[in-house]
Amino acid sequence: MSAMVASLPVRVAGLFASHFFGFGLFLPFFPMVLESRGLGVAEIGFILSAGTIIRIAANPVMTGLSDHSGRRRLSIFVYSVIGAAFLGLFAGLGGFWAALISVAGLMAFWSPIVPLSDAYALDVVRNEGADYGRMRLWGSVAFVVANVIGGAIATEESGAGFIITGMALGVLSTGFVALSLPGQPKAEADIPEVDRQRPRLFVQPWFWLVLGVLGLLQGSHAAFYGFGTLFWLHVGISEFQVGLLWSVGVIAEIALFFVAGRLSPRFGPLNLLLIGAGFGAVRWLLFPFAEGFASASLLQVLHGLSFGAAHLGAVGYLAGLVPQKWSATGQGLLAASNGILTAAGFAMCGPLFDADPAYAFWAMAGMSAIATLALSTLRPFMSAKLADPA
Repeated sequence: MSAMVASLPVRVAGLFASHFFGFGLFLPFFPMVLESRGLGVAEIGFILSAGTIIRIAANPVMTGLSDHSGRRRLSIFVYSVIGAAFLGLFAGLGGFWAALISVAGLMAFWSPIVPLSDAYALDVVRNEGADYGRMRLWGSVAFVVANVIGGAIATEESGAGFIITGMALGVLSTGFVALSLPGQPKAEADIPEVDRQRPRLFVQPWFWLVLGVLGLLQGSHAAFYGFGTLFWLHVGISEFQVGLLWSVGVIAEIALFFVAGRLSPRFGPLNLLLIGAGFGAVRWLLFPFAEGFASASLLQVLHGLSFGAAHLGAVGYLAGLVPQKWSATGQGLLAASNGILTAAGFAMCGPLFDADPAYAFWAMAGMSAIATLALSTLRPFMSAKLADPA
């Protein structure tokens, strides 16, 4: 094996790490950056909501354009450069409208990078026998590192500027790492004509049903993402311990990704999906009862299953279902489904959490239970479609 081929999984790991470093600064700290620009709570909420809608809509469109051109790595580079340009626009201009346009543009070109990176990583798995989980886990590691760095600088007077600069470096470095990677897809002449055309399965009702079920698995985390910190603070867990609890969840996710290569041949994507759904139901059912740091820590370990196993199962299932040329489009549609169901979960959980925090998490347990039942019922059908997706 040549040194270049041997180092390829390391370079793909760098692709994930560079992207999630920037995202690890954006997700927790960008609202603070907007506030430092003098924007009010309502304006910040509107900007972030608009960005979420743009992200959901852009994923399948931008990944589809990339698959149509067959230039996956170049697409990541171009999207990264344009995304960084919108960040530059945000840094250079002030006011509500400049922020809205900048965030909308950033989301349109930044969000497709994850499904495109997943598609490239899956090509490397197919062609080189690499381990997807061990490449993807470095994205989670970089996310935690960015959280720690962001937390250390966020309170500084120049913290907002450092956050924007760090995000821009993450976005740009992702593009340059992608550009340095070797091509993976088969030559166009070697791809069957049926695979060069947009797959019929993208317009099949059953495919959208499956996407909806997969979206439920990630959507069931809405109460945790939106209100988990508030719940822990409400029951008396300190801010420092809350940070540790988030880290425990990500470490559990990293641990699963590390051993996923050994587990996948034994379990397969459908079993991983069922594991994620089942343990998700258990996690959210018990979440309101874990009011101490120790019990909450034990429950956070289940993040490796409710999120990690579900993610690996969904990515793996679509990798076997969607033709290789259109795999980024398939991953983009999955990301859109995840986004829609998560947004719906946020909308549902707000009033429920206000009435009683437990209700929000029990609603998520219900979503996971529905997903478990649906996956159990559809399993023979979904398995058969892997052999014949027409």
